[in-house]
Amino acid sequence: MTLTNRFKSQLLNPHNIFRFFKYTIYMLLTYNAVLFFQEDLAASAQTFGDTVTWRNVIEAYSATFDTAAWVILLLLFELETAIIPDHLLKGRLKWLLKLLAGICYFFIVYSFWGYCYKYGVLTNLVPFVIDDVCSLIGTEYTYIFDLDDYLPLDQAVCTAMNGQAVMQISGTEIIGIEPALSEAIRLAIVDIVNASTWLIIVVLLEIEVFLQLKDRLTSSMMRAGKYIKGFFYAVLFICAAYWGVKGSFLDFWDAFLWLVAFIFIELNIFQWHEEVEEEK
Repeated sequence: MTLTNRFKSQLLNPHNIFRFFKYTIYMLLTYNAVLFFQEDLAASAQTFGDTVTWRNVIEAYSATFDTAAWVILLLLFELETAIIPDHLLKGRLKWLLKLLAGICYFFIVYSFWGYCYKYGVLTNLVPFVIDDVCSLIGTEYTYIFDLDDYLPLDQAVCTAMNGQAVMQISGTEIIGIEPALSEAIRLAIVDIVNASTWLIIVVLLEIEVFLQLKDRLTSSMMRAGKYIKGFFYAVLFICAAYWGVKGSFLDFWDAFLWLVAFIFIELNIFQWHEEVEEEK
């Protein structure tokens, strides 16, 4: 076999194609962290102004920290379940991975708090009384178009607002009318549900990895975990579908990629368990 044919054979090997597809998904999720940073940067300028400090930076950039921490945690799961051999997952390496995972969980839980905080900001509304909304064109005031989308007022928007009950997010220069505010609040609730559901799933995955390393993960446990996690994955699918209809494309695309990525982790654990059982 020539070198070229050997290269083609390796390239078209199903295992290598699968691995290429998997790591492409992981790279796309990494790029999403950059996109969420751009969104958070624009949104925090409106909701926090010049008051972003180290004390509230996670509240201001909750999606960025959340996504970055999840990407690192995903890679740690990949290392534990598919790359590093079992006999090496001990000692200093084991504790290093656990330390990194612990840092990720800190930011993930803190980001969950950031989503809850954002919901509190959006629901802290006060009436905004003004004779002509169009008089605010060119000022610092913006209107809420969608969750994290605060746009400058223009003639068409302010004309549509005139005559309607206008609300203001307390402590900010963001105004809006009931339909847009209600939709943003619903999306904030979906963020909270999505984040809390993922926390439950990774706890279940951590339990499976722990039991597998201790050689205590049984087939019946795997089946029970499949059904339990299946319910929570269904919740995540509903969140993704809602974002696809009501939210931004980035939210939907990111949710879809995460579901695919954790299918890979589930397959890793299944294959890992099967290999250990075969060795027995």
